[in-house]
Amino acid sequence: MSQFKNIETALIHGGSTTDETTGAVNVPIYLTSTFKQDGLGQRRQGWEYARTGNPTRAALESLIAELDGGLAGFAFASGLAAIGTVLHLFSTGDRILLSSNVYGGTFRLLDQVASHVGITYSIVDTSNVEAFEQSIPADARGIIVESPANPLLTVTDLRAISAAAHRKGLTVIVDNTFMTPYLQQPLKLGADIVVYSATKYLAGHSDLVAGLAVVSTEEQRERIAFLQNSIGAVLPPFDSYLLIRGIKTLGVRMDRHVDNASRIALWLQSHPAVKHVYYPGLKSDPGYETNRSQARNGGVMLSFELTDNRDIRRFFSSLRLVTLAESLGGVESLVCHPASMTHASIPREIRLKVGITDGLIRLSTGIENVDDIIADLDNAINLSKK
Repeated sequence: MSQFKNIETALIHGGSTTDETTGAVNVPIYLTSTFKQDGLGQRRQGWEYARTGNPTRAALESLIAELDGGLAGFAFASGLAAIGTVLHLFSTGDRILLSSNVYGGTFRLLDQVASHVGITYSIVDTSNVEAFEQSIPADARGIIVESPANPLLTVTDLRAISAAAHRKGLTVIVDNTFMTPYLQQPLKLGADIVVYSATKYLAGHSDLVAGLAVVSTEEQRERIAFLQNSIGAVLPPFDSYLLIRGIKTLGVRMDRHVDNASRIALWLQSHPAVKHVYYPGLKSDPGYETNRSQARNGGVMLSFELTDNRDIRRFFSSLRLVTLAESLGGVESLVCHPASMTHASIPREIRLKVGITDGLIRLSTGIENVDDIIADLDNAINLSKK
């Protein structure tokens, strides 16, 4: 529970954001691997070894827990390290359900890593909650959901899916990377655990790689704390400091991001060379009403497909402002080709089955002047004609 009424204030003042020793308004970067002990079993304020705990990282972890309304937060070296650690809550013989389009790295982690210890997975459609609940396998123990999902921006009713999953005893894990706690708070919608690639919007400047997890029960807190220390994929103190700094400006950045994305989505929708736009902020999007009921707005990410008389290779090579690159969530606009980049680890037949076509383009809208972004996209689309 946040100590502040409004999240815009909590972003800046939430968690342990000042130094108790000196009163510094920014938490110092504690660059130490170990801490002096005054005697056997006498640790100063509980600190002993930096993998187990670091004051800078602890400040970040308390901040993300407050922002998400969770019991405790945990910081990791990457988003996949966060998800991978959470998967250690499950055991051999357990099945994890995946919503029908998720980040390719999450799929790879389950398909090629967790499978070696006997954890299986199934890809499920979460758009029809009643059908989903009726089809839950007996060995399912958890579900990983993204809403809006990567890369088709498919919306899942998080309240309904969480309730259905809980009736069958499943742990609900929501990857909230695209929305951040500023736009959507899955724990308040019924989820059990929320995870982030904090590399993206939370950090916001394409200058670090980080992951976060927030839990809602004491049992989860104790277990993830043990796993974080035992596995050791923790976030370094300097990166923790940078992430705290990034979060302070999350609100103003996201407002600009969303304004730009909304205008670009409307422009793309009216472009004669654009076949389809995927963006839950559009009233024509099938997930619009559901997304509006659980999120502040349609978010920042969007995807689109060009008409058949366009060559996407020419489109990508013709861009001058928007950068072709992996990742998303920075202040600069980034574009990618999911089929060959972010989702290449998913077999093509599965990609096509869930709707990730070879012509799909994903756009992470930056905070540049929106007219400049549109002009660059328009020029690239015009030059892509076959």
